Amino acid sequence: MVEGGGVTSEEGVVSMLTGKMQEALTGQLIAEMYSAYLYLSMSSYFESLNLPGFASWMRVQRLEELVHALKFFDYIVEAGGRVLLGPIDGPPTEWDGALGAFEAALAHEKKVTGLINDLVEVARAEGDSATEEFLKWYIDEQVEEEESAEEVVSKIKAAGDDLGALDAELAQRS
Repeated sequence: MVEGGGVTSEEGVVSMLTGKMQEALTGQLIAEMYSAYLYLSMSSYFESLNLPGFASWMRVQRLEELVHALKFFDYIVEAGGRVLLGPIDGPPTEWDGALGAFEAALAHEKKVTGLINDLVEVARAEGDSATEEFLKWYIDEQVEEEESAEEVVSKIKAAGDDLGALDAELAQRS
């Protein structure tokens, strides 16, 4: 342990992160990779329903999640830590139609919001104000993520069985 709560690796590299904080951040990186995997699975599901606009929306969402994961990766490395990746669970492959898939996406984003909030608590408990500051971007991002999924859920409910116009609208997301 070094001053400020960091740790020294076997190679003698000093990390600004405590072991607990590094482990928690790496766990979130894996959770973000799972999110990307989930949204890619949802994209495949929408392709099977012949809803290419919905599928495209999910592919864009997948890319956002990969960016989120890489931000965690880069932060850990820049703080002198080492990312030790673990397995990523396989995502579901079936949902109860377009509404079921987007309700699952919304529920997933709410879960991720909880995970980010838990990370903030770990940072506070570890006295890691730099990581707490880093996580503020994710807190704001999760508000947007939940709003975006909730908006599509509302639009699906309003569209009923006629998803053609909404499919075309969702295809415009870039």
